[in-house]
Amino acid sequence: MKFFPLQKGMLMKNPLQEHSPSPGESGVANLSRRTWMVAAASGAAFWALRRATLFDPQPVFAASTVTIVEFAASGQKTGKRILPRIIKSDAEWKRQLSPVAYEVTRRAGTERAYTGDTWNLHARGIYRCICCDTALFSSETKFESGTGWPSFWQPIARENVAVSGDYGLGMERDAVSCRRCDAHLGHVFNDGPPPTGLRYCMNSAAMHFVKLAP
Repeated sequence: MKFFPLQKGMLMKNPLQEHSPSPGESGVANLSRRTWMVAAASGAAFWALRRATLFDPQPVFAASTVTIVEFAASGQKTGKRILPRIIKSDAEWKRQLSPVAYEVTRRAGTERAYTGDTWNLHARGIYRCICCDTALFSSETKFESGTGWPSFWQPIARENVAVSGDYGLGMERDAVSCRRCDAHLGHVFNDGPPPTGLRYCMNSAAMHFVKLAP
């Protein structure tokens, strides 16, 4: 996945500064300005409401414990539990994880498309955090996005993931992380299928797949 910084000339001009009306056309300009401002305000309100469904009010790293939903080996939900956050030193994570898993989860890296071991996996099961084993996604919500990364239209439980703003690389995105250990998982986009219209684009290296028990 490659991202390119904005180059000179790529920034959009402000519509309100594109045209300086003459005295005889000030009424038209003011009407256009009001129309643009109303449209901009409506669009901002829509996306604010949309993002409110993604961002969970449970703050990341605001306390020593988190509330997550646990799932049995059969895939059945066993209920919510309050568990301690998992916080380890950088050296400890390096010892526990493979180099690619460390770069993705602890350094917010991105694996190359079509290189992960689960992007084309179709078995039934649960995708769990590679760092702390928290249940993150179910095969029931996995779909073929054509991107080369495992994609889901919703997490297995909203409580188990956190969404935060990512403003790196000259763009604004919504980063997804594990609620319990803050492992970076990937990003969520608004171009997914029904019923949510979301695409949780995850890294295979950030998760391990567990088949459902019979």
